[in-house]
Amino acid sequence: MNGTRAAPARRSTAPGARTGTPSGGDSPSREVPADLRLVPPALAAWAAAALALGVSGTVASLGVAACAGSAGLLLARGRAGRTRGTARSTCAPFLATTAALTLLSAAAGGAVAALHAADLRRGPLPRLADEHARVTLELTVTGDPRRMRPRVHGAQQAPAALLFEAEATRVTARGPVGRATPSGRADSGGGVAREGGATGEGGPLTRTVRTPVLVIVRERDGQGTAKWLRLLPSTGLRLDAALLPPSRTGHGQDIAAVVRAHADGPPPVFRKASTAQRTAGSLRAGLREATEDLGGDARGLLPGLVVGDTSRLPPGLEAAFRTTDMTHLLAVSGANLTIMLAVLIGPPGTAHLAERRGLAPRLGISLRGTAALGALLTLAFVVVCRPEPSVIRAAACGLITLLALVTGRRRSLLPALAAAVLLLVLIDPWLALDFGFLLSVLATGALLTLAPRWSAALRHRGCNGRLAEALAAAGAAQTVCAPVVAVLAAHVSLVAVPCNLLAEFAVAPATVLGFAALAAAPFAMPLAKVAAWGASWPTEGIAALARTGADLPGAEISWPGDWGGALLLAVLLVAVVLLGTRFEPARRPWLCAACVLVLLIALTRPVPLVRPFTGWPPSDWRAVACDVGQGDALALAAGQDGTAVVVDAGPDPDAVDDCLRALDVSAVPLLVLTHFHADHVAGLPGVLKGREVGAIQTTSYEEPPGQAEFVHRTARESGVPVIGATAGERRRAGDLTWRALWPLPRTGPTGAQPEGANDASITLLFRARGMRLLLPGDLEPDAQRRLLTAYPRLPPVDVLKVAHHGSAYQYPPLLAQVRPRIALISAGADNPYGHPAPRTLTALRSAGALVRRTDRNGALAVTDTRIRGSAPQGDGAPAVVVQREERREEPRGQPPPAPPLPDG
Repeated sequence: MNGTRAAPARRSTAPGARTGTPSGGDSPSREVPADLRLVPPALAAWAAAALALGVSGTVASLGVAACAGSAGLLLARGRAGRTRGTARSTCAPFLATTAALTLLSAAAGGAVAALHAADLRRGPLPRLADEHARVTLELTVTGDPRRMRPRVHGAQQAPAALLFEAEATRVTARGPVGRATPSGRADSGGGVAREGGATGEGGPLTRTVRTPVLVIVRERDGQGTAKWLRLLPSTGLRLDAALLPPSRTGHGQDIAAVVRAHADGPPPVFRKASTAQRTAGSLRAGLREATEDLGGDARGLLPGLVVGDTSRLPPGLEAAFRTTDMTHLLAVSGANLTIMLAVLIGPPGTAHLAERRGLAPRLGISLRGTAALGALLTLAFVVVCRPEPSVIRAAACGLITLLALVTGRRRSLLPALAAAVLLLVLIDPWLALDFGFLLSVLATGALLTLAPRWSAALRHRGCNGRLAEALAAAGAAQTVCAPVVAVLAAHVSLVAVPCNLLAEFAVAPATVLGFAALAAAPFAMPLAKVAAWGASWPTEGIAALARTGADLPGAEISWPGDWGGALLLAVLLVAVVLLGTRFEPARRPWLCAACVLVLLIALTRPVPLVRPFTGWPPSDWRAVACDVGQGDALALAAGQDGTAVVVDAGPDPDAVDDCLRALDVSAVPLLVLTHFHADHVAGLPGVLKGREVGAIQTTSYEEPPGQAEFVHRTARESGVPVIGATAGERRRAGDLTWRALWPLPRTGPTGAQPEGANDASITLLFRARGMRLLLPGDLEPDAQRRLLTAYPRLPPVDVLKVAHHGSAYQYPPLLAQVRPRIALISAGADNPYGHPAPRTLTALRSAGALVRRTDRNGALAVTDTRIRGSAPQGDGAPAVVVQREERREEPRGQPPPAPPLPDG
C-alpha cells in the first residue's frame, strides 16, 4: 500500500513494481478499504454552514443547540457502553462517538456560519444600501480588479466597467438618507442618517466598520478604467459612491452592499498596498511584460495559466474555454502548485524513495530539505497568486495532491481531503456556498477515489499505462463535476473530456516555463522573454484546442440549469459508467465503432443528417429571423449553399453565431447593419467569426458614436470594408435581389434630418424567387409616414419584419399599404419594454397577417412552398416554420391600450 521497497528476501523489483500501479499503490484487488471516518464530520460541517447562512439567526441558533445537545447525549451513551464493556456493545460506543463527532462538527459549522452571517448584517452599511444612499467610503481592496463583460440594455450598451472585492473600513453618509417615493420625492429616512449621533441632526453619519463589499467602477466622460485594473489587494481607497443592496444570486452571498462608482480619473488611493502585495504585483507585472511581445492567444493566455491573470485574454478565447469546460485552467488551481512541486520532488511514487527523482535529489537536497523547500514554494505561490479564498483553497487541494505524489498512500488521502474541507469551512464558512470550492473538492475527490480504479480497469483492457491514467483522471473529474457545471452554465459540454485530456500534455510545460519567466523577470528580462517564448508554443496549442473544440457545432448541448437537471445528469452519468464497466471493446468492435460514429455525428451535426430528427432548419428556407433575444438578426438565402445576406447582428455574438452555424452559413456577401443601436450591432463579432464577409453596409447617421466606432473598429480589425447605403440603390446576390428604400438624402421634404438612430434605419425591400420581404429596421411612426409618402405605390409584401420589435410605435397606414401575409417579430422573452405591444399584434392580425415571434417560437424560417413542388399553402402564401411551438396561448379579446414605452 505504501509503496516501500521490497524486502531483501523478496525477488528484487523496482520500487512500486509489486503494486502494479504507477503510483506504487496497491492494485484495486488488494487495496485496503479507504478510511472514511473524517468524511461525515466534514460533510456535516459543510452542510450545516450552508444552511446556517441561509436562515435567520434564531433558526441557526436552535439548530446548533440541537446538534450540540444530541452530540452530548450520544457521547454519554457511548461512555456508558464502554463502562459496561459487553461484547454486544463493542461497536456501539464507536458508532456513537462517530455520530457525536459528526453532530459536533455540524454544530461548529453552523455556529461559525451564523456568526459570519450576523457580522455581515451588522452595522449601518446594509441599511444604507437598502436606502440606496450616497456615501463616502474608505475601503481596502481585497481582490484583483477584473473587467465585466459589456451588457446590452435595449438600444444602449453599458459602458466599460470593472469590479473587485473590498472591505469597507469607514463610511460617511451626508444629510438625510432616503429612497425615491412613488411621487418622486425623497423619503427622509432620517433614522438611518442619525444613527450613531455623528454630528448632530441631519449631519453626516460617520462610522468605523469592517464590512465586505463589491465595488463596480464604470467609465464616465471618456475616463478609462485601465489604471483601476492595476490596483493591488491591501490598497486603501476613498470613494464617493452610491450603495445598492446585493443581489442574492451570483455576487451577494458574502457581501453586505454593492458600491457603484465612476472612473473620473485615477483611483483615489490614500494608502499604498503592503510590501508583500507590491512584491507580488511586480512579479505579475514582470510576467505581463515578458509576454508582451508574444503573438496570437499566448499573450493573454499564459499569465492566466500561471497566476490566473486574465486581464488580456481575448473574449472569444474566454468563451471557447467556457464551452469546452476548460475554465479551470484560467483560475488559480491546485494543479499549478502540484506541477511545480512535482518538478521539485519527482514523479509519483518515488518522492520518498532513495531512487527519488526531480530537481531536489539532483541538487543533493535531503528529504527534510525538500519538504522545507516545498513549503516555501507553496508560500510563494500563495503570495504571488494573492491570499484570496480561491488561492488558499487551491493551495490546500494542491498539497493534498502532493501527498498522493509523495507517498502513494491512498488510504490517507481521503482523511486529508476531509480534514482540509472541515478546516476551510470553519475558517471561511462562505466557502460552503461557493461553487468553485464545490468543484475543487469534487475534482480532487474523484482523482483520489475514482481515477485509480478507472485507470486500473483501462489497463486491464489493454490500454497504455500513461494514457489510462490521463483518461481516468480527465473522465473522473468531468463526471463528478458535470452536474454542478450544468447548474452554473445550463449546458453540457460533449468535448470537455477530450479537450481537457489533450490539454494536460501542454499545461505542464506551459506552467513550468511560465513560472520560470515569472521568477526571472525581476532580474533578467531577456531570460524571462526567452522562457515566455518557449511557453508560448504549448500555450498556443491549448488555445487552438479550446477554439477548435468550441467551434464544433455539437460542442455543447443545452441542459436545465437547476438542481433537477443536475440530478438527471448525475443519474445518466452513473448509468453510463455502470454500462462502461461491463463493456469489452475487443468483444464488440462493431458496437464501439457505432458509438464513435454517433459521437462524431453529435459533435459535427451535419445538417442533412440532423434535420430529419430536429426539423431545423427547413431545407428550403428563404429567410430566417434568428432568436437572438431583444434585438434583430435576419439571414436571407442567396441561392448558393452556405451563402446568405445578413441584416443586423443582434445584441449577442454567441447567439447570432449559433443561428448562422445552424443554418450552415459560411459566406456573407453583405452584412447590413440598419442602425447603430447595440441590439442590432453588438453581435457583429459573431457574424464575422469564421465566415467570409464581403462588406458591411451601414447608415450614415452614426449615433450613438461609441457603437458606431465599435462597428468601424471591429470591421477594420477583420479587414472587412464598410460601405454606406443610398436610397434607391439595387443589389443582387445569387437569386436574391433587393432595393434600399431608406434613409433618403437629407434634402427635400422627405429627407429631413432623422430625429434619432431608429429613424435612420436602413429599410430594404427584398425579392427572392417571387417572394417579397420588407425589412424596416426600427423606423418610428414619423419615419414610416415619410417612407410611405416617398413610395406611395409600395407593393404588398409576403413577409414583414415588424419595425422596432413590434413596439406600440407603428404607422397603421403603412401596414394597410403593404398588407403582409406573414409578420415576423424579433423580441426577447420577458423583455422589460413590453414588446411586442398588444395593439400592434391586434393591428397585424386585423390586416390578415400570420404573426410569429421569436420570444415564443424561437427562430423563424420562411419557406416558399411553391418551390418544393407541393401544393401551395392557402392562396399561395409562403409558409413559416418555427423552431419551437408557443409556450402559452395568445391573448384573446380586445387588449387594453398599451402605454407609451421607452426606446429599446
